[in-house]
Amino acid sequence: MVKSKIINRAKKTLSTEVREIQSLSKIFNDNFYKAVILLSKVKGRVIVTGIGKSAHIGNKISATLTSTGTPSYFIHATEASHGDLGGIRKNDCIFAISNSGETSELN
Repeated sequence: MVKSKIINRAKKTLSTEVREIQSLSKIFNDNFYKAVILLSKVKGRVIVTGIGKSAHIGNKISATLTSTGTPSYFIHATEASHGDLGGIRKNDCIFAISNSGETSELN
């Protein structure tokens, strides 16, 4: 590949990423606020769950919560009904992640 093509592709990629990050500001709405308040008041653990790519993201969210002092762990949604639900306690909060909101295992 030619040097100029590599540099131009990198610049285009960066511009696209900047634009997409800026577009995320629309998610900072009332629902976002309510979720933050809810998570800040959890007396138990935050149990994060998801399937597919959402599971990978959920696993990272759970790890970040734990490393910043919020007790959390990840349960893969397809495994939940095979015994993993037994670890959920009274005061825990379920944080379910789904791209479509139609995933049968999360409904």
